[in-house]
Amino acid sequence: MSRIIKGLIFDCDGTLADTMPLHWRAWQMVTRRHGLYFPEDRFYALGGVPSRDIIKMLAEEQDRSLDHIAVAHEKEEAYLPMLGMVEPIHAVVDIVHANAGKLPMAVASGGTNKIINQVLEHLKIRHLFAAVVTSEMVRNQKPAPDIFLEAARRIGVPPECCRAYEDTDLGLQAIRAAGMEAVDVRELIRVPSGGRNGA
Repeated sequence: MSRIIKGLIFDCDGTLADTMPLHWRAWQMVTRRHGLYFPEDRFYALGGVPSRDIIKMLAEEQDRSLDHIAVAHEKEEAYLPMLGMVEPIHAVVDIVHANAGKLPMAVASGGTNKIINQVLEHLKIRHLFAAVVTSEMVRNQKPAPDIFLEAARRIGVPPECCRAYEDTDLGLQAIRAAGMEAVDVRELIRVPSGGRNGA
C-alpha cells in the first residue's frame, strides 16, 4: 500500500550539503590537540551523532578526562572558517527546489543550530524550509526518532505522511523508527571516494 506524502524532511550534512570532508578536517585538528584516537572510518560511521556525544564517548573509551562540551565548541570553531567552502549536493537540493511551495519541508540535523542555519544560508536554501530542528532541540539523538518526529510536528504533518532523506545508516534507522518513508541519498548521488555521511 503506497502512502500519501504530505511533507519532506532532510538531514543536512552529507545530504543537502557536502560538508563531511570539512568536518573531518576540523575533527583531525581537535582530536590531535587533545590526544584522542578517532579514525576516519569511525567518523563516517558516527554520522548524525552530535560532536559533544562523540567526544564524550571517545574520552570514556580512552580513559581521558575532558570537558566534552568545551571540546565540542573547539571543534565547531575549527569548522566555522571552512563554511565558505561548502558545496550543495545537487541531486538532493534539486528535490528541495522541485517541491518548494508544494509541500512543507524541514531539516532534521544532528548538528548545532548555529552551524546548520549558516550552512543553509550559505547554500541559499534556508528560506525554503518551514523548520530547522537540530541536536539541541531534542533529548534523544539519532538513531532515536525524536529529531524527525519533532520536524514533522513543526511542519504539521503526521510522521506516516512524511518522506525523509538521509545519508547514514543511523539516520535511516531514525527515519524508519519515526514511521516515515526513508530515502537513502547515497543511492541518488555518485560518491567519488570513501563515503558521505551526515554529522
